[in-house]
Amino acid sequence: MDYFPLFLNLKQQACMIVGGGEIAVRKLRLLRSAGADVTVVAPELCDEMLGLVKAGEVRWQPAEFSLAQIAGQRLVIAATDHPSVNQAVFTACEAAGILVNSVDDPAHSRFITPAIVDRAPLTIAISTGGGVPVLARHLRAQLEALIPHGWGDLAKLGSELRDLCKEKMPDTASRRAFWENVLAGPIPDQIFAGQVAAAHAQLIDAIENRATQSPNLGAVYLVGSGPGNPDLLTFRALRLMQQADVVLYDNLVSDAIMDMVRRDAERIYVGKKSNNHALPQEEINQLLVRLALEGKKVLRLKGGDPFIFGRGGEEIEELAEHGITFEVVPGITSAAGASCYAGIPLTHRDYAQSVTFVTGHRRAGESDLDWPRLVNPTETVVVYMGVAQSGYIAEQLIQHGRASNTPVAIVERATTQAQRVITGELANLAQLIKDQHIKPPALLIIGDVVKLHKKLNWRTSSH
Repeated sequence: MDYFPLFLNLKQQACMIVGGGEIAVRKLRLLRSAGADVTVVAPELCDEMLGLVKAGEVRWQPAEFSLAQIAGQRLVIAATDHPSVNQAVFTACEAAGILVNSVDDPAHSRFITPAIVDRAPLTIAISTGGGVPVLARHLRAQLEALIPHGWGDLAKLGSELRDLCKEKMPDTASRRAFWENVLAGPIPDQIFAGQVAAAHAQLIDAIENRATQSPNLGAVYLVGSGPGNPDLLTFRALRLMQQADVVLYDNLVSDAIMDMVRRDAERIYVGKKSNNHALPQEEINQLLVRLALEGKKVLRLKGGDPFIFGRGGEEIEELAEHGITFEVVPGITSAAGASCYAGIPLTHRDYAQSVTFVTGHRRAGESDLDWPRLVNPTETVVVYMGVAQSGYIAEQLIQHGRASNTPVAIVERATTQAQRVITGELANLAQLIKDQHIKPPALLIIGDVVKLHKKLNWRTSSH
């Protein structure tokens, strides 16, 4: 390797930055976050640096660089716009045996600063040897998305309990096995869900008893996959997709999203189409319970958001009754995704002051929609699963007082590359769907806000 990686303890250590511009400010913040005692040497300072001096975060020597200034320094960074000055700093520090970095100049640096993913006390550093810093930053951005902040909390808990762990498990092998069980068990998920205090108590109990909850203890994660575009997944959803032992997924979960699921996870299709259910809802509920009791980490992946016409409430009721651990991860609901990608704001001061979400799919024995509530011309109505019943929906709205020329939009496969937006009037809604061969998943938007589509549409796939 070109560089030896190490982490320096700079708490209360004397460090120097030569330069007072924006680059120097960035390096100052990095050193200050590590607890260093920093002096800046520069004839002039930028406004931000000057503000930090006034706030007492840094000392300032208003002078040109000189050899005497490096005495007693642990580390020096040259961050000026003058190569000759940076080279002079490097030469002086080399002679004095002081670690030195010249920003963006590996030839005059004894160390380089990496791109950092900070989950203190967990720190991940990425370096390309100073050759392609942009690549290091690009990789850092990807890691930021994949590594939960909770790992830092877990590392902190582990540090706090290190002595107790050594006392209860004196040999290295038993401690290693213990922590492997911790990482494979439910404690990390507790921390990721924000239940740090509970995880702390459970971890202490596990150390005291030299055991953790069985890593085979099952759990169910009810995850919303959004309207179809994998870029709209939450970080939490993506992480759980990579950890699942088995995945139960719906018809509305796109292929692109399923491609991001852990490759060796068992996949069970439980989707529902009109009059064609792969599994009845009651059997899905029972299957979730059975798989969790078998000790599996079960991902219940749903299109949109689990709690908006996703039957998520029914599923977790069953889990709660059987004492199954579960977590619900929200997703971008289809109405939000479709409206944003179609350029149709669901509310607007000039067109609609409220919005109502309804479903066009009704279970046998359920009462009909409250049609009188849905005819206010200042309200947007969004209909989920309404393609098959579009004619009936339009007919009822018009009969109860909604104007027949009310603008409507049909958004098919919202947020994906295959998205289509068809616009027209309420009276011809069913004919539009027939003529354009619309197939689910598609969402209906009814109201004057649809008038804004042509003006605000930022995608080209519309009619």
